[in-house]
Amino acid sequence: MPCSPDGPESSRKLLMRPECLNSLFRPLASLKGAGKTTAPLMAKLVGGEKAVDLLWHLPSGVVDRRFRPKVAEAPPGALVTLQVVVEVHQAPAPNAPSPYRVLCRDETGFVTLVWFRGRGDMRGLLPVGAERLVSGKVEFFDGVPQIVHPTVVPLDQADTLCRVEPVYPLSAGVTNKALGRLITQTLDTAPDLPEWLDAPLKAREGWPDWRAAVRAVHAPETLQDLDPTTSARRRLAFDELLAGQLALMLVRNAARERPGRVLAPTGRLRAPTLAAVGFALTGAQTRSLAEIDADLTNPSRMLRLLQGDVGSGKTVVALLAMLAAVENGAQAALMVPTELLARQHLETLRGPCAAAGVSVVLLTGRDKGRAREALLARIAEGSAQIVLGTHALFQDDVVFHDLAVAVIDEQHRFGVQQRLALAAKGRAVDVLVMTATPIPRTLTLTQYGDMDVSRLDEKPPGRQPPDTRLVSLERLGELVAAVGRAVAGGTKVYWVCPLVAESETSDLAAVEARHAVLNEALGGRVGLIHGKLKGPERDTVMEAFAGDGLDVLVATTVIEVGVNVPAATVMIVEHAERFGLAQLHQLRGRIGRGGGRATCLLAYASPLGEVARQRLEILRATDDGFLIAEEDLRLRGGGEVLGTRQSGLPGFRLSDPLLVGDLLATARADAQRLVAMDPGLQGPRGNALRTLLYLFERDAAVKTLRSG
Repeated sequence: MPCSPDGPESSRKLLMRPECLNSLFRPLASLKGAGKTTAPLMAKLVGGEKAVDLLWHLPSGVVDRRFRPKVAEAPPGALVTLQVVVEVHQAPAPNAPSPYRVLCRDETGFVTLVWFRGRGDMRGLLPVGAERLVSGKVEFFDGVPQIVHPTVVPLDQADTLCRVEPVYPLSAGVTNKALGRLITQTLDTAPDLPEWLDAPLKAREGWPDWRAAVRAVHAPETLQDLDPTTSARRRLAFDELLAGQLALMLVRNAARERPGRVLAPTGRLRAPTLAAVGFALTGAQTRSLAEIDADLTNPSRMLRLLQGDVGSGKTVVALLAMLAAVENGAQAALMVPTELLARQHLETLRGPCAAAGVSVVLLTGRDKGRAREALLARIAEGSAQIVLGTHALFQDDVVFHDLAVAVIDEQHRFGVQQRLALAAKGRAVDVLVMTATPIPRTLTLTQYGDMDVSRLDEKPPGRQPPDTRLVSLERLGELVAAVGRAVAGGTKVYWVCPLVAESETSDLAAVEARHAVLNEALGGRVGLIHGKLKGPERDTVMEAFAGDGLDVLVATTVIEVGVNVPAATVMIVEHAERFGLAQLHQLRGRIGRGGGRATCLLAYASPLGEVARQRLEILRATDDGFLIAEEDLRLRGGGEVLGTRQSGLPGFRLSDPLLVGDLLATARADAQRLVAMDPGLQGPRGNALRTLLYLFERDAAVKTLRSG
């Protein structure tokens, strides 16, 4: 079937996935050899449940089985393929610990094949007197060559064995052989797709067609073929980047084409609010507010990302943006990920809003019955001018009188659909999203290309950076004693433990054990929070720590963002070498928020490698979150820049922006040119690009197009 539909139903078909992609989008479980047990394991490994996900899982190594010496010429340690005759089986007694051995020979000597486990009876695979091809690494035992757990095939299958075999990243329950068979099946049915690349660019780079490229990356001949700079890998990396950039441009254009409203700030409410805040805006705050005001006075809808380092003053800028809506007789909403953070925002905003005569209310899932009904009534009639809340804000029974500005804090905790659901509560809503995570410019392009970006890269005057030191975990006793002294002196202390996806069970046990040790040593005023606790339980512990109930909080990275406990001036991060730099910077931003000098101790496990020491030294040397984020990206790569899969940053399957930064710039420029020339993707190349968008599952972008 063609990938570019035409005829009377072409407009409708342009919004459907092209039929030529059907073979790639069939369920992984439908492939031969992917049964009910295997398919879920494969899906977890390759990151999806469709055949195409197999193609995006690239080899990381090669095994070359083409070397076919005689037995006597096989060098120790070499990977060889030998043609031998089976002589005798040496099967151990049932349940005996001895290995199963099979003695084989050729005209030059003898070789022993050895199986230590899963041995069964090898006579069916290796009948005595039969010729076989056996492949594996040669070792010598008592002067006799042997191969442990060899690969064995009949002579007529030499073509399947005597070749370069790609080696893939694997996980428990998945073998390289089984994965390779599924990838080969998918490659054999992969279609020829229409060419979406710019012809001069393709010719200049010497890139193959898509189908040839995807076959080439799964058939490496040498280790050099695994390099990201090969033409096939660069072609596929560019495809992924182009799909991402084009999707972002299309979504952005669609948002800008929808009619907005003009919200020109008058300053009537801003002036008394700033007077109540009590300090002048920094240059970065003034610049960012001017960019926001330009958006608000423009008839197009605002969609802007406000990036601000810890303590850079994002909340004040957000408040001033919301006041523009109130000055124009409309409402504003601020959505945050947790009830605790929502209540902290209420405490922060209540005074300045009262000085300006602006009503601010809080709506969370905890509000029930008549109290909730009263809040909803105030929101619906418009007397609640600024509404703070959690996910409760976009529930069906929340009706705004006239929502004009929506601010979303810690936006990576929310999905795009949640953002849209809040914006849908009003008419032509201007949206400002905020993050306290400094994001490297490269990743800002790839993740937030649909937004305008403002950066708060200054701190308010007077805030001192934390005193950050490196301490070996061998001095654990001294650390516990130091915490005791700090608590006795009236400060509060965070003790942060790692929790990573690969070993959640053992790490959780370690967090609980550390809590028990500290609780015993410090007299019982030690709290514990981690991701397994439910939201209300976490909030209860945090409220006790923020108040008078607890002195020490043992926590995982759930305290990374938003939490404000001014009395906390000491933080110990256990196994700091396991965290990303940006994540460590976020964590230490929780201390010293009440003024004065704070101390962050990065406790590491010895011996600390040179690269790990370099990373931690960067954190000790600077408090500039944007510089730290760039260094983290350089040292760790885009996929791990925050040290957590829940970071909200993009996961690149075929491209690494650090290694192919030139391609990202080219893809962005190409996407801008395409959208300017053919905004509906109706031309010949435009139709091919629709196929590209569907191939990389950017369907939502296609559906924003005006298709006739």
